[in-house]
Amino acid sequence: MGAAYTPGLKVSEHVLIQKHRQLPLRGEVVVKVGDRVGSRDIVARTDLPGKVYAVNAAGILGVLETDVPSLMQKKVGDAVKHEELLAISPGIFGFFKSKLSSPIEGTIDAISDRTGRVMLREAPTPIVMHAYIDGLVTEIHPGEGCTVEAHGAMCQGIFGLGGEVEGAIEIIGAPDVELTASMFERDLTGKVCVGGRLLTLPAYEAAKKSGAVAVIAGGIHYRDIKEIVGHEIGVAITGSEKLPTTIVVTEGFGAIDMARATFELATKLNGRKASVNGATQIRAGVIRPELVVPDLDDKKEMSRAAEVPSLEIGSPVRIIRAPYFGIIGKVVELPIQLTELESGTIVRVLIAELPDGRRVTVPRANVEIIER
Repeated sequence: MGAAYTPGLKVSEHVLIQKHRQLPLRGEVVVKVGDRVGSRDIVARTDLPGKVYAVNAAGILGVLETDVPSLMQKKVGDAVKHEELLAISPGIFGFFKSKLSSPIEGTIDAISDRTGRVMLREAPTPIVMHAYIDGLVTEIHPGEGCTVEAHGAMCQGIFGLGGEVEGAIEIIGAPDVELTASMFERDLTGKVCVGGRLLTLPAYEAAKKSGAVAVIAGGIHYRDIKEIVGHEIGVAITGSEKLPTTIVVTEGFGAIDMARATFELATKLNGRKASVNGATQIRAGVIRPELVVPDLDDKKEMSRAAEVPSLEIGSPVRIIRAPYFGIIGKVVELPIQLTELESGTIVRVLIAELPDGRRVTVPRANVEIIER
């Protein structure tokens, strides 16, 4: 059972890259199988229905609910502007008329003679799905999206913040240095900055000012995340944060040297256009933050998956579940017997020694081996 653990992060110069581009709700796919697309090309689109407002027309007009439909100046389906007149009451002997104006710009969804309410809907919000990578459309999912494939380089991280961006790779520092604000005090507009063992809060603020679209570093202090995002954040799902500069952490929380393989690959790709996504999900259906560099002209052999190394005494591992999420340790024991956890689950475990000397028992499924 030595291999009963989550595989490590993928860091490869030649790998098949498959991106499933899916709309949040059904819409229109605008590409077809065989189309070559660029990262910013639209592959699918839809409209997100606008917010619905219920207006108490009967109360505002001072009439019976059944009278509302006959007093309306607009009908269901009509477009209305903000403050446009919707209905007017007959008043008393032609005087003291009450008026109903639209509180929004949108359309009339419904007019009820039972409740006396008028349902208004804001204009729909267009949503477009970009290809994200330069590649080839290999599969269409009607009404939902498509699959875009390419081959090239991929570097995965353990944790990220922010959504999809693209830009040219810029090596910002050695893998064993702490990133400081001074390193970003230049024009880095549109750059994906890579390097460093620790992304400090001042360095991130400077990266935003420099125009960098992403920073990829070995580690980050967990306490800084709240300052960056503006609120407490869990580590289960990220990626929807509205950040001007996406973050990808390759090793874990704290000051941790960026893995040599990751830094060397990024250095080799320096200046190349990369797509970066900070989205992270560590529960079922794991999603890794990533940097990918498609190369449509590269004819070298691709690998769909790297060979999985074995787990053994002395193996460096990264813990990917609370309460030790992001901590790197060393395997010191691999008990053969199954162990019952506090939750009542019976699993295979390992004993890991943490940097501070503590030895903790962790389910093997909650770690990933680190390839150095």
